[in-house]
Amino acid sequence: MTIWEDIAAERLALAAVFDELTDAQWRAPSLCGEWSIHELAAHLVMPFRVSMPRFGLALLRARGNFEKANVALTARVAGSPSAELVADFRANAASHFTPPGMEPIAPLSEILIHGQDVRIPVGVADTRDPALWAQTLAFLVTPAARRGFVSRRIPELELVATDVDWRHGSGPRVGGPAYALALALARRAPGVAALSGPGQETLAAWVA
Repeated sequence: MTIWEDIAAERLALAAVFDELTDAQWRAPSLCGEWSIHELAAHLVMPFRVSMPRFGLALLRARGNFEKANVALTARVAGSPSAELVADFRANAASHFTPPGMEPIAPLSEILIHGQDVRIPVGVADTRDPALWAQTLAFLVTPAARRGFVSRRIPELELVATDVDWRHGSGPRVGGPAYALALALARRAPGVAALSGPGQETLAAWVA
């Protein structure tokens, strides 16, 4: 499969999870900041509804702060019913939208991470291919990931995936499933909880 086919498949898989959510689950907190699962769905749909000129205007109003512009536009889209968001998300599964200046690995990493932001709080078992996470891990430790993914300098640790051939860095070892390492790098505490090793406490403090 190409990376765009992987992205489309992951979007459709998450849309299937959305289809099964109860009203209470839609209102439940996701793992992504202060967003509920409904608001996170709005964030995923937002790029398909907002034109680049409109996003540029929001960025101008936010004085160049990408995160603030993203939050403001997501809030507008979040006014839509959940069913409408899911329909738009599914209809745009094959979209090749990529944030300006980013490669396709960025939207793949986003859908994988946000997929866990939804699945973990509602107790849906993970069935993602570890090989996909290896691509995301390789991206998350690059300077490009500092924009929107890894907001802090990664501590001096040896990160080791136990289900794919991937390792990075040097120092106290932290190991576990690739998905958990990716979530930890994206500063999601449940990712750290699935890891172990002498560097686990250092990583937990960095995530917090």
